[in-house]
Amino acid sequence: MDKATKQKLIISCAESILAHADELTTLDQAIGDGDHGLNMKRGFEAVLADAESLSDKPLPDLLKAIGTQLVMKVGGASGPLYGTLSMALAKEVSDEPSSSSACEAFGAAIEAVKARGKSDVGQKTMLDVLVPVHEAWVAGGGAGLAIVAKSAAEATIPMKAIRGRASFLGDRSIGHMDPGARSSQLLIETITMVLGA
Repeated sequence: MDKATKQKLIISCAESILAHADELTTLDQAIGDGDHGLNMKRGFEAVLADAESLSDKPLPDLLKAIGTQLVMKVGGASGPLYGTLSMALAKEVSDEPSSSSACEAFGAAIEAVKARGKSDVGQKTMLDVLVPVHEAWVAGGGAGLAIVAKSAAEATIPMKAIRGRASFLGDRSIGHMDPGARSSQLLIETITMVLGA
């Protein structure tokens, strides 16, 4: 992956989160503590500011650096979870991954997020997007993952939250999209668009 592609990925992901920060905040106000958009914005502003130097790094180092930034800057539950996802990817992926090796690395990173958050699919979290996307990637390659991510995020609306701040609401969490699922969807859509998957 050349520097230009890495830089485009970083900038596009950051700009997508920044453009949807208010929406993520509104989603989190309904079922969380209302800071997901603000926290994600802060983290991705820091990543965006470093886009030039980050894109000079080999892919594993780039992912590790982004993960560190997200842990330090995002806060809340999302910082450690997105940071874990990125840093676990960094451990598993090569600088020039094939689609199959990237898919395998993504699966390992998802397992790290499950362990960190002590959560799993069906509990109204970012995993409800990440896991179906990974399953679709395993089953059919990288095509159509943005569509899978969108429908998976929408599928969190009727769910009852089992983990995280939203779980305190019980049945009142039903009827709202999970903000972490939505931010995961945005990132997957952006990455697949940039990479042409």
